[in-house]
Amino acid sequence: MAYQRGERQQTQLFPTSLEEYVGAEDPVRVYDAFVEQLDFKDLGIVLDDQQIGPPEFDPVAMVKLLVYGYAYGIRSSRKLERALHHNVSFMWLLGGLKPDHKTIARFRRDHREGLKNILKQCVRVCLKLGLIEGNTLFVDGTKIRANAGMRESWSEERCKRALKQTDERIESILKECERVDQSESDEGSFVELPGELKEALALKA
Repeated sequence: MAYQRGERQQTQLFPTSLEEYVGAEDPVRVYDAFVEQLDFKDLGIVLDDQQIGPPEFDPVAMVKLLVYGYAYGIRSSRKLERALHHNVSFMWLLGGLKPDHKTIARFRRDHREGLKNILKQCVRVCLKLGLIEGNTLFVDGTKIRANAGMRESWSEERCKRALKQTDERIESILKECERVDQSESDEGSFVELPGELKEALALKA
C-alpha cells in the first residue's frame, strides 16, 4: 500500500482570520481579557498614541505576550519570538504582531516593576477562576482539587501563604528571564536561518 504524503504547494481553504483559529473556551482568552482591563497608568506603563518618532509595539500587546508566555513556562525572549511565528494562540493574542527577541527583552527590562505587579494580579485572578492546574507560572507542582475535604479546603491563612510563595516565585521568574536573556544576548534569532543556509540548495547540502 502506498504511503500518504503531504503536499506543501497544495492550495488550502484555511479560515480567513486568526479569530477563527482560537476557540471560545481557549485559556488564552482569559489572559487577553485580564490584560485588557488593567490600569496601565497606575502600573507605571505609559500608553501614548500621540508619541513622536517611529511607532513602537503596543505596550498592551507586549504585556499580553510576557504574561501569557511566562504563565506557560517560556522564559527566553528568543523562544517567545519563535512562538509568535509558530504558535497560533500567540499569533492570535498579539493580532499577528511579531516583535523580535531584542525588543521583547528590552520591554521586559524597562517595565520590570510594572510586570511584577501585573503577574501578582494574574495569580490572584487565576486562583479565583481555578486556572492554576497545568499552569507553570505559580508554585511548581501546586494543584487545587475540587473537593470539600479538610485537607483540600483553602482557608484564608493557607491562601495568604500560597500568595506569599507565588510573589517569591514571580521575583524568581523575572530574575531567571533576565539571566536567560543575558546569556542569549550574543546569539541569533530562533526564527531566522544563518545567512549561508537561506538558499534552498545550500540548506539541502
